[in-house]
Amino acid sequence: MRLFIAEKPSVAKAIAAELGISNRAEGFIDCHGDIVTWCFGHMFEQVEPDHYTPDDVPVNAKGRKIWRVEDLPIIPEHWVLKPKKEASKQLKVIAQLLKKATTVVNAGDPDREGQLLVDELLDYFKYKNKVLRYWSNAIDPTSIQRALSNLSDNVDYKGLAEAAEGRSKADWLIGMNLSRAYTLRAHRGGSRSLLTVGRVQTPTLALVANRDREIECFKPIPFFTIKAEIQHAAGQFWASWKPKDLQEGLDTDGRLIDAALAQKLVSDLSGSQGQITDFQQIPQKQQHPLMYSLSAITAKASKAYGYTAEEVLKICQSLYETHKLTTYPRTDCPYLPESQFADANTVLKTIKALNPSFAHLVDQADPTFQSRVWNDKKVTAHHGIIPTMYSGDVTQLNPQEKNIYDLILHAYIAQFYPVHEFLKTEVSAEFNGEIFSTTGKTVTIQGWCAVYQADDSSDEEKEDDVQVIPNMRTEDPVKNIQTVKKQTQTKAPPRFTEGTLITAMVNIHRFVTDPQHKKLLRDGDGIGTEATRASIISELKKRGYLEIKGKSIISTSLGQSIIDALPEIVKNPVLTALFERMLKGIESRQIQLDAFIKKQAAFIQDQVLKANSGAIRLAGSQPGAVLSDHVCKICSKPLQRRPSKHKNQFWWGCSGFPECKQTYRDLKGVPVYLTELQGA
Repeated sequence: MRLFIAEKPSVAKAIAAELGISNRAEGFIDCHGDIVTWCFGHMFEQVEPDHYTPDDVPVNAKGRKIWRVEDLPIIPEHWVLKPKKEASKQLKVIAQLLKKATTVVNAGDPDREGQLLVDELLDYFKYKNKVLRYWSNAIDPTSIQRALSNLSDNVDYKGLAEAAEGRSKADWLIGMNLSRAYTLRAHRGGSRSLLTVGRVQTPTLALVANRDREIECFKPIPFFTIKAEIQHAAGQFWASWKPKDLQEGLDTDGRLIDAALAQKLVSDLSGSQGQITDFQQIPQKQQHPLMYSLSAITAKASKAYGYTAEEVLKICQSLYETHKLTTYPRTDCPYLPESQFADANTVLKTIKALNPSFAHLVDQADPTFQSRVWNDKKVTAHHGIIPTMYSGDVTQLNPQEKNIYDLILHAYIAQFYPVHEFLKTEVSAEFNGEIFSTTGKTVTIQGWCAVYQADDSSDEEKEDDVQVIPNMRTEDPVKNIQTVKKQTQTKAPPRFTEGTLITAMVNIHRFVTDPQHKKLLRDGDGIGTEATRASIISELKKRGYLEIKGKSIISTSLGQSIIDALPEIVKNPVLTALFERMLKGIESRQIQLDAFIKKQAAFIQDQVLKANSGAIRLAGSQPGAVLSDHVCKICSKPLQRRPSKHKNQFWWGCSGFPECKQTYRDLKGVPVYLTELQGA
């Protein structure tokens, strides 16, 4: 008997449909002798640190062991996994099926975690028979049939599972040990706040905190810009004044700050005669934008629609899993395998049939045109998000799903239009010894830009807003119709949005000054993964370290004080870049998993030793106030249990104070919400 184990029920049902369903039972589907069952994501989890600490450690009111410096670092000699409570029933089903199976097919999602969650299940139940791997980036019928026809040996993917296991264990070591060490250090300083540390979470928080402080400390610098409206026999255009070498009246960054000089230029040059000193038109080509990775479509949707990273991930997952209209979303790769080019004609016909509003774009597409996006050398385990050949029901999409689906359609259809071509025009003119210059653009072949002109949300892919320059020649006479000055000032960098924060996590090298570190980070893939970045931002918000204001995401006073309290190595993205590089080495079987864990353990021992010396005080936290797992019903920020004026009595207040002043009564260490009082 072949037993297919899928990562989730929806994938199991899709596979079963292609195998042919003969009977449905509790927890599995019979497909004429093949059995398809499923997990609910990871069915196991790491045990709590209490499992590894001495039995004689005192416990608190909730029965949990008290955190003590002498118990750190906690480094398991033998790691223990335990079944999740919600998975117990399905695990019993899988255990019975494994006893009958002669072959298991690992049908986890096509990534590290998908590989591990089935492999660890087989290890837990000590399954020893043959194991194959099912690998598909989509769950439409055609993709499933291809994957079923190309099952491979599961052992070929062992590196993926070990990389996922290494990430899990190392993140546990960092999170559990450094969170405890620095929380205890904060307690010694009189603060009672919970201080959580994460390999990716902390550098991400530092990104936002540093940006917020840069904005707070920013002092605008006023300066002037000078522009001229120039008349040529063939037409008019605007150009900007260019200072001479050793020009007076400029600041150290070359900005004009002398108001008198600005006014003199306006007075002297308006109405003056001059000539063209330089004119050239350079043929240019602009290649097609690539397909969307998850990070790219998150940034796009955040800018166009204000969606959060979690919302975009949920929408993309729904388009892939529920509607089957698009491929696997958790991808970091914007390229497509060359073999899929053969599907182009069918995919385009499907798009046209399902989306009549796209018919005119599909009709003008050339399915024989192969853009740069089809490139096997740049495809990783996944490929860019594209439409499938599945004839689903687009009318079932909600407005948010339709918006994201349309972005994916535009990106795909554009690949079958010509390259965008234009003439880049550069022109300079001289008036009374002063030079004005500008650039222009004359489109010669619209190409793929025609697709994005039909998409109002894709403004960054549209043709640049550059003026059209008339044809002219050097030494042609021109007139300065008017010269205008504009006083402006330098601007602070913009606040992060969830979309731009995701982009910053991907391009973390841009935020590092050290040249060696910058190169290391540029060669990597940023911090976090496509699958985890949204959840990391969500967790930082949940803990009250980040908050949303309008479209911006900003650090709270608690978040900033945590960054101040932590050592540079913990909040520096270089650490996680090195970490991810080692995980890739494990994935390719060039680095041993055990050696990686030993290095992480040594690092943790060193950091805990440093954290255990001295004390810190967190700004904005109060003695006796501990952040808890309970959240405010008004703003969803963590609550703090505070001592009352009366002996041995407490009350609960929102950590969002003074913005949120909600309080709750304490009952045996638990906040009492109004709804609970009403039901009592």
